[in-house]
Amino acid sequence: MNFFLAVSQSKRKHRKCRVGRVLEIALVVSLAAGLAHAGAGEAMGGLDEQVQEIKSDVLGIANELRQLEEKLLYPSDTQVAVFVSLAEGDAVELSSVRIQIDGQPVAHHIYSFRELTALRKGGVQRVYTGNLQTGEHRIEVSMAGTLPGGSAFDQTESFPFQKNVEPKVVGLTLAGQTVGGAQIQLGGW
Repeated sequence: MNFFLAVSQSKRKHRKCRVGRVLEIALVVSLAAGLAHAGAGEAMGGLDEQVQEIKSDVLGIANELRQLEEKLLYPSDTQVAVFVSLAEGDAVELSSVRIQIDGQPVAHHIYSFRELTALRKGGVQRVYTGNLQTGEHRIEVSMAGTLPGGSAFDQTESFPFQKNVEPKVVGLTLAGQTVGGAQIQLGGW
């Protein structure tokens, strides 16, 4: 029984020594930090410059990584991108666009006022980037919104397109002021 008591007391002494040692180290570190802080005023200018350089390097690396990720995820021989624009001078109030390729939903976008304004000014929006095998495919485009007269519309069109070995860019022009109501046109850029 005395053996176990001696071992237990030895463990307590060892723990106290470790706690004391940790406190000593913390005291030395805090003293060193205080001394470093005293001369920090002069070094702060150089440190700020170094931080700015590091930030710039990090942003550059992040941009390179994003480009590399895009190349790896969407190799150029299988890449397809779908862009949407409004017909020039069209006043349709576009609410949303849904896109399916080969019967699979690939994109759905609900437009904000700012996005709609940008499209009216000639902007083009990339709504989808993905991979497709070469060959024949079918794209189905549905758009919903309000015509200038205030009547709501929901138009769906379907188009075949060919995907070759090179990247494919599909352009969709949406219009609302046609004789038959809303219209969707397929093009390539």
